[in-house]
Amino acid sequence: MASREVTPEEIAMIDELVKKAHAAQKILETYDQARIDRLCQAVAAAVCDMKVWAKLSDEAVDETALGSKASKRNKRNKIKLILRDCLRQKSVGIIEELPEKGIVKYAKPAGVIASLVPTTNPCLTPAGQVVYAIKARDAIVCSPHPRAKNVTNKCINIIRETLKREGAPEDIIQGIPLPSIAASIELMKRCDLTIATGGRPMVKSAYSTGVPAYGSGAGNATVIIDDTCDTPERQHEAAENTMISKTSDYGSGCSCDGNLVIHESIYENIVKELVNVGAYLANEEEAEKLKKVMWDENGHRLPNTVAISPQKLALTAGFEIPEDRKFIAVTGGGINDIGKTHFFSSEKLTTLLALFKYEGEFENALDMMRKIFEVGGKGHSCGLYSFSEDHINRLGMAAPVSRIMIRQPNNRGNSGSAWNGMPPTSSMGCGTWGGNIVSENITLKHYMNTTWVARPMPKDMPSNEELFGDFNKPDMDEE
Repeated sequence: MASREVTPEEIAMIDELVKKAHAAQKILETYDQARIDRLCQAVAAAVCDMKVWAKLSDEAVDETALGSKASKRNKRNKIKLILRDCLRQKSVGIIEELPEKGIVKYAKPAGVIASLVPTTNPCLTPAGQVVYAIKARDAIVCSPHPRAKNVTNKCINIIRETLKREGAPEDIIQGIPLPSIAASIELMKRCDLTIATGGRPMVKSAYSTGVPAYGSGAGNATVIIDDTCDTPERQHEAAENTMISKTSDYGSGCSCDGNLVIHESIYENIVKELVNVGAYLANEEEAEKLKKVMWDENGHRLPNTVAISPQKLALTAGFEIPEDRKFIAVTGGGINDIGKTHFFSSEKLTTLLALFKYEGEFENALDMMRKIFEVGGKGHSCGLYSFSEDHINRLGMAAPVSRIMIRQPNNRGNSGSAWNGMPPTSSMGCGTWGGNIVSENITLKHYMNTTWVARPMPKDMPSNEELFGDFNKPDMDEE
């Protein structure tokens, strides 16, 4: 990732932050499970208080000009879910015993974590990560996005004050006051672990520092609606799920629905329901105008239309839509046009949804899904509205993604929900498909080292006949 040279002043600042973080972590490492859990509750409560979180939400939108103030308020629920999972797990001493294998596992801290905070979640990311970090007995140094540095550091300071009141080192969490790419790279080089949540260039930079790193990949969330969505009630639910996912924080999240692949038998009904729940259907001329303000001629996403309201998106493109419309839907630049030259089949990151129609057998939907992920978003997420176990299983087998949501909003479900079993997080690994080391949500286990203690057990080695089957030879063990 190209950046200017780091300055001596920045190096001194980073050195001081990391030094203080190590000192704080060494103290945190001595706490027992009860005190660790109390600290997790204290910091989560401090930011989850709606009187605090509402102000942070408003300031985040005002500073970044991204997203919706109402949607950002709802994101505090993720912190509650993270706290819920943390309180249900052990992180000090023995955390798991497998007597049948003679194995006992002990948790150890990862150390000092460098966190790269995205501009789309300037408060949720540090607030959620610090709960996991404290639970794992780590310290964390955050590098805010320069466009969100004030509100991110304000959130961090609220947490620091809470730690101080609880008699814990406030340097368990710190933030770079004047962040830059150069400063972020220096921070990553000096910490024990990096968690990079954000754009692909910064994630690649994290992987190149020589320090262990967890990264997240780009999204292009695609939902298939099959022919089992065949009643008015199901069609309304499917459309409402998409509306919830598409409109969250004005579509800024990687998990927000980007593409619907709809069976021909229900296509018209689903389109009507999408309109009923808030869609504006762009005509061909309006779609062309939208394309010009969302992408350059090479298909690179233009920043000024990211995470804005549908009304503002339409105005930027040169037309107006009613105030009650919640998102804009287009027919993908042609009902079946998918590919790198068809920009509507790529990631949108705003209040725009592309509609595609598939005909006949479910395999045709799978083919369209595969083509969409060849355009972008491989490794991230997919969804399916279906009551067919066969279709669910076939998508699970075929989709090159790390997470698939069935009959629920992608944006709400992917990163953990009270209505599913996904581990709560704000950082989602996308496997080797998305250039990441893990294909799962980044949660508590990724913030810890684990020591395995193995006691002797009865010999467990099958005979050669059992092991090699038809390939066994009587003299295999002889020279």
